[in-house]
Amino acid sequence: MFSKQDIEKYFLAEKQLGLVFIVIGILAILLAIVFFLLLKTAFYKGAAIPLLVIGLIQLIAGSTVYNRSDADRIRNVYAYDMNPGQLKNDELPRMLKVNKNFAVLKWVEIVLLAAGLAMAIYYRANIGMLFWCGFGLLLAMQAVIMFVADFTAEKRAISYTKGIESFVKKA
Repeated sequence: MFSKQDIEKYFLAEKQLGLVFIVIGILAILLAIVFFLLLKTAFYKGAAIPLLVIGLIQLIAGSTVYNRSDADRIRNVYAYDMNPGQLKNDELPRMLKVNKNFAVLKWVEIVLLAAGLAMAIYYRANIGMLFWCGFGLLLAMQAVIMFVADFTAEKRAISYTKGIESFVKKA
């Protein structure tokens, strides 16, 4: 049976994942700076680009999730008792959209992984193309990190959505 504790648990886990994304994003950005400014070879300059770009995405997405999770948790716990229609009319459609977005994100991450691996493998033996080898390798690594994180978040989101669906059917 879906409960207020399920809402609390979902948003606390979402907040924790947001914090993980913040840390990963900051580390990726710092590593990109080290690669670009200190190591300075073509391979590391190429590797710095996906680290920086995806690191910024991770930092922004993680910060957004982290900062909004408490308000979402409070609003939905309140709605559970005081305004169940809000869960049906606002939270359920939001979560259905979130779940669709995860499906799209997974495919984007798979494409980025495949493209990154293809570039890393294709350009690895060509000394003049080490920029693209580094770019591809770190693009693939970042895609894997994002895929694992989004896969975990998607499983939680699907379970939470099913809980809301069961709750609104009974309400």
